[in-house]
Amino acid sequence: MLKAHNPRDAMLPVGAYAQGIEIPVGKRLLYISGQVGVDPTGRCGIGILEQAHLAWANIGAILRSAQMEPKDLVKLTIFYSKALDLNDAMRSAVNDIRKRFLGEHQPASTAVFVDRLMRPEWLIEIEAVAAR
Repeated sequence: MLKAHNPRDAMLPVGAYAQGIEIPVGKRLLYISGQVGVDPTGRCGIGILEQAHLAWANIGAILRSAQMEPKDLVKLTIFYSKALDLNDAMRSAVNDIRKRFLGEHQPASTAVFVDRLMRPEWLIEIEAVAAR
């Protein structure tokens, strides 16, 4: 079982994530390359909400391929394009998509804004590490 670390003498998480995740000895690790909001046919989602949904769906497909589940995720890094106007309402909607995918599970997470992603139409990219 994964063990979350949120010590009282460190900054409290400001969102739905753990400050650290400990992976027990003997677990398999899966490193997931950055997933963007593109469906299996190559169609890019329209807007951040569809792209976020597709990126999480792609992560789910990779986890299933490795016989893993969202609860096996230990680390997420989410990249947002600076081209995105992520106001509070939109940020909340994107976080709701994340919560639907993860449920109550809170892996260690980092989110950053970057000048742009590999293609200008991409607004979000999520890379992940899972352990089981």
